[in-house]
Amino acid sequence: MKNFIEKCNTDWHKRSLYIYAIIVLGHWLEHIFQVVQIHSFHMETHHANGFLGMYAPWLVKSEWLHTGYAWLMIIGLIILRKGFMGLSKSWWILSLTIQAWHVVEHSLLSFQAITGISFFGYDSPTSVLQLIIPRVELHLFYNSIVTVPMVIAMLTHMFPSKKVRANMKCTCAVKI
Repeated sequence: MKNFIEKCNTDWHKRSLYIYAIIVLGHWLEHIFQVVQIHSFHMETHHANGFLGMYAPWLVKSEWLHTGYAWLMIIGLIILRKGFMGLSKSWWILSLTIQAWHVVEHSLLSFQAITGISFFGYDSPTSVLQLIIPRVELHLFYNSIVTVPMVIAMLTHMFPSKKVRANMKCTCAVKI
């Protein structure tokens, strides 16, 4: 009998990837909405909380939401990794590796928020790369460099070589 992770990478792989993609897309929409608030509506950054933040600003300002999402992303990347083969697996692992650094950054921010100790001489929690790139733009950058290889992985998984297609244990490959 297959366990949950095995099913997520075989019988349920296509469905699991769709669910994962919807979660990622929802997160992207939040970031895009936030950027629009800042650059089109000229909101101050600390007031531009995205769509969710319009209704629950306390949640969006919490490091828990951001760190939780970063962990959700990496857990999804880890769980769904075994369903990929060949070139698509390489792209998926690249996305996973970048997301691992993203988790480190969010964990650093959470630690600072929990302890009340801010690093790098700032008054509020600050991540390493935030020293060079403003926070909103940095997280848009992180999401981009995690999402691009993830999308390439999904596309190369859907349109595999004949050799990879013959060894796939899921139904993700598009029938040509």
